[in-house]
Amino acid sequence: MVGASLAAVHAIEGLREHGYAGEILLIGAEPHLPYDRPPLSKEALHHGPELDKVHLRAPEWYVEAGVELRLGRRAKHLNPARRVVVLDDGTQEEYDGLVLATGSTPKTLGGVGPVHTLRTVDDAIALHGQLTPGRHLVVLGAGFIGLEVAATAREMGLDVSVVELAPVPLTRVLGDEVGQWFRTHQEAHGVQLHCGSVLDGIEAGARGSKIRLQNGTVLSADLVVAGVGVTPATGWLEGSGVRLADGVVCDKSLHTSVPGVVAAGDVTRWYNALFDEEMRVEQWTNAVEQGRHAAASLLGAVEAYTPVPYFWSDQFNAKMRFVGRANAAEQIHVERMDDTSMVALFGRDGVLRGALCVNAARRLALYSRAIRDQVPWGDVVES
Repeated sequence: MVGASLAAVHAIEGLREHGYAGEILLIGAEPHLPYDRPPLSKEALHHGPELDKVHLRAPEWYVEAGVELRLGRRAKHLNPARRVVVLDDGTQEEYDGLVLATGSTPKTLGGVGPVHTLRTVDDAIALHGQLTPGRHLVVLGAGFIGLEVAATAREMGLDVSVVELAPVPLTRVLGDEVGQWFRTHQEAHGVQLHCGSVLDGIEAGARGSKIRLQNGTVLSADLVVAGVGVTPATGWLEGSGVRLADGVVCDKSLHTSVPGVVAAGDVTRWYNALFDEEMRVEQWTNAVEQGRHAAASLLGAVEAYTPVPYFWSDQFNAKMRFVGRANAAEQIHVERMDDTSMVALFGRDGVLRGALCVNAARRLALYSRAIRDQVPWGDVVES
């Protein structure tokens, strides 16, 4: 296993549950045991991360599962011909089967700083120590991570501003009308949003930073967090023969282009026949299910991996749950919208493709089944 991640932990469980009794080696770039990432932008950021509470499994679990740990070591090169992974200390680890589960890394602003990112537990520890009431936090990017950090910081008593290039938050994912609901919700809780704004530069000073926007606005910030997306962690695979294209390209059962190697989690791009689409999914539930499926495929299973993707985001008192896909939607139908809740449906190719429920979780299972069954759009949308 390369990548001490959620997908890797569930791949280990999948291997053992399918009867694999051989050696398992888990290689992780961070010195920590695999941990849960979603809390890092919410409760762990608010209260300060405690490793024993975010660990995916207790230390003794790895002993009982017969897993050898190689933590704090980064994979640097893969030689599929020799079936060897080379680590950053020069160690060469041979394998019979390999699971790529290295996840993703935050995009940066090309040396502009000082700017925090939030991807690791160490990032959360460093950021938590600076989130004190009365300070001004500027968040660059109004994606889900950016909005979650903004909500957490506001609840902690900070003044919060969010800078977003798009006209409303999340418009590229969910469309303008749905995105506007999230903007209104954030603003109702005191977050200032600067949408349709282009960053011109950041000037660091002794008392903080000046964020200059191209429209002439200048924001004085005590600290700055960038949430401008992630990229799959595939740099170490370049030149290995593993096919790469915004992730590790896999077939329908998660096999890569080289024998004996599968992939799972954020790093994986595969063909999902249910949606007739090649996709890469950066979601918790996908990492769990994909890790287990990749393990089964490595042991000889041939079933296609065809999930209905699911993810969530909590911002203030809004509990958002989403199933399916919203990208390239041809129809967006807002079935319900008020100050505290929303239900929006997304259609493409004449069928329901995605559904978003905010504080309306009981509708989610119905829509998930409809997406799985490819129910026609007209049979789902209320006239």
